[in-house]
Amino acid sequence: MTGKRTYGDVCGVARALDAVGERWALMIVRELLLGPKRFTDLRAGLPHLSPDILTQRLRDLDAAGIVTRRTLPPPAPAKLYELTALGHELEPVVTALGRWGALLPISDGELHMSFDAHILSLRTLFAPALAEGFAAHVQLRLGEQRFLAVVEDGGLVIEPGETAAPDAVIATDASTLIALVHGRRELDDALRAGDVTLAGDEAVVRRFLGLFPLPEPIAAAT
Repeated sequence: MTGKRTYGDVCGVARALDAVGERWALMIVRELLLGPKRFTDLRAGLPHLSPDILTQRLRDLDAAGIVTRRTLPPPAPAKLYELTALGHELEPVVTALGRWGALLPISDGELHMSFDAHILSLRTLFAPALAEGFAAHVQLRLGEQRFLAVVEDGGLVIEPGETAAPDAVIATDASTLIALVHGRRELDDALRAGDVTLAGDEAVVRRFLGLFPLPEPIAAAT
């Protein structure tokens, strides 16, 4: 990373920020936490990021050993970007930042949240205390995307994939799912409107949707 700005400090915090402290770097990491993406996929998830800056950040992250690039074999020889093992070590950092950021007031103006950010927010806001005594495999069908959420032993794992025998299935879109878990919309209302369909144990769905409370924002000091 010759020529890249550095704090010139041996502290681990400074060295971490040397690697991922540039604007957009951690946002790119966020977009790759659920799996590899093409350049165009990253652009779709981060529409305010210019192609030139994305190219530079990917180059920097590659040089730092955080992101790697591979080419799919024919007949679709697309280039994919994915996190290395070192890059995946940033997941708890991104999750902790998400929890901290949820305490801050939302700014005015046009707001955007990528599909992956919607899914990752479930990991961020999951409240283990609310899952005490609850275990379930919940299949999420969000358009063409499939995710399996597993709640057990007070923990949550949510990853791309399907299971043959889930306890419940929620079919909707990402925005509606987040509105439901954040309490901005009632499940019964979404069901009546046809914006969500369920299969399996409805009681499991209702318990699952209550595991992700929004924290109360901290008012800025005046």
